[in-house]
Amino acid sequence: FKRLVGAFQADGSVSSFELSDSNGDTSQQIAQLRAFIDKKCSIITVVAGSSTALNDAIEAAYKAGIPVVSVGLVTTPYAVSVDSNYIKFGYDMAKDITTALNGKGNVLRVEGIAGSPLVAEQRTGADKAFAESPGVKVVRDVNGNWTAAVTKTVVLQALATHPGPVDAVWTSGSEARVVAEAFAQAGRPAPVITGSVSGDALGYWKAHPDFKFTGGALLPSWTAQTAVRVGVRMLLGQEPKVSLVEIPVPDVKIGDLGSWYRSCMTADAVSVFPVAPQDPMPEDLMNGYFKKPAPTPEFDYAKTPDPCAQ
Repeated sequence: FKRLVGAFQADGSVSSFELSDSNGDTSQQIAQLRAFIDKKCSIITVVAGSSTALNDAIEAAYKAGIPVVSVGLVTTPYAVSVDSNYIKFGYDMAKDITTALNGKGNVLRVEGIAGSPLVAEQRTGADKAFAESPGVKVVRDVNGNWTAAVTKTVVLQALATHPGPVDAVWTSGSEARVVAEAFAQAGRPAPVITGSVSGDALGYWKAHPDFKFTGGALLPSWTAQTAVRVGVRMLLGQEPKVSLVEIPVPDVKIGDLGSWYRSCMTADAVSVFPVAPQDPMPEDLMNGYFKKPAPTPEFDYAKTPDPCAQ
């Protein structure tokens, strides 16, 4: 956000930029939204901590004439949300598994936080793909909470209580590396593993040629870039057609890993986020979301910082 807004500050079109952090506290986030309304900001961008709890504050911003761009889907019509299709993401990863297994095999499913709307959406997609291949069986469902330590623990527990073969692991987070390590620790053959590509997974792949990854890339850089670009276009009067701008999730197959890998990525590089080789939301695709489209000024995807830059 700071880097992208900085370009507009440099040319004088943005006079000031404020950033707040609610530390996961939705009540605090609502208070911060209302404080920005009182300051009469030109636009508010929010990483929504809830799909519903912010609705009243967002409506208040709308009534005050302040557009709101939400990173993450909110259910109010008074904001434009920037998000991805998680049902499709869940489906695509399960379909990759059924293809890799030639329609026959056992799957361990490692989901995120129980009760999360994202978990429900991803499961809906995955269930559909698995139903299309009855020879592929989900033999166990566990929750890794999208954290490395929990994921490794539940995978090891699942393997200890399921002595039969596990040919693939469906997971949607960035824990592919710890899943692979758990299988190695348990003395099991390396499975096909899905998920969102990460720096540590790419580092693990570089050191372990038998690492079989397939999935996508849910990463912060282009989500933030898209939110800023949407906000800029709204301020320029381009008029969004709909309340959801859907960011495609880039496919990342085993043969693609070389184009995502950078030298700073090791199995310990948990805070290094890869950058997609091509812009997942090119200008011509974004144009389709606006009534009066024009290229986003001051934006060049090629200027996305290198993940290895200090």
